[in-house]
Amino acid sequence: MEIGFIGLGNMGAPMAANLAAAGHNVRGFDTIADAPEGVTRASSAAEAAKGADVVITMLPNGAILRSVATEVIPAMAQGAVFVDCSTVEVDAAREVAKQAEAEGLGWLDAPVSGGVGGAAGGTLTFMVGGSETAFETVQPLFEIMGQKAVLCGPAGNGQAAKICNNMILGVTMIATCEAFAMADKLGLSRQAMFDVVSTSSGYSWTMNAYCPAPGVGPQSPADNGYKPGFAAELMVKDLGLAQAAAEAADADTPMGAAALALYRQFVEDEDGRGQDFSAMLPRFESRGRSG
Repeated sequence: MEIGFIGLGNMGAPMAANLAAAGHNVRGFDTIADAPEGVTRASSAAEAAKGADVVITMLPNGAILRSVATEVIPAMAQGAVFVDCSTVEVDAAREVAKQAEAEGLGWLDAPVSGGVGGAAGGTLTFMVGGSETAFETVQPLFEIMGQKAVLCGPAGNGQAAKICNNMILGVTMIATCEAFAMADKLGLSRQAMFDVVSTSSGYSWTMNAYCPAPGVGPQSPADNGYKPGFAAELMVKDLGLAQAAAEAADADTPMGAAALALYRQFVEDEDGRGQDFSAMLPRFESRGRSG
């Protein structure tokens, strides 16, 4: 396929490179980053989108998505598919979907789970909102960039799935870090803690696949000085999106709200900015009951 890829940052660059390595003709654009190997650099977002069968965006927020959409939608040919892999507000996704569909374009909001490692390894999970026809067109590309793509319903439902998933992730990581810090103070070794919990009812992805304790379980950012695989400030963003959606939907989410407050404090008032979201463990280690 002819693919336009806009947003060549830590996530977008390896995704675009994987598509190029699979034999697709990829034109990429980013305001700062260079195009990765195999990707032809375009001079603008509109140039990247012109003549493409599929245009993929991976952008920081909904405001930038709206701005990019205004530029690329007029440049896209009727019948092309606009795929946004950013994590943005549900309303932003649905607004841009309407603009795209009004111009005869297909639309998919397809945020991802799996982080930079998943982007590089082609093992991302895509949570997709949009039409089945557009999904079938893009499915071969999802199979290159990831291990699974789930069509969650109409436009916006991919974003809804992503923010629900990441609310669980944020809450679960905090609980996992709290438990390790408490186990330390109770004299339980971290290895024993992991061996028990990873095979018991406390089992979770944050324990078994992304353990926040260094030297325990599979390799994770904790084993690399908490250098971000998924930065704490991105968790603040995603938990904030979840709370905005919860408010709009009149959903009661006290644990999600508490997780947002803790991560916001960690990033804004403590030393969390620039660290992985699992760095909550040393944060809890250093604190007593009174805070």
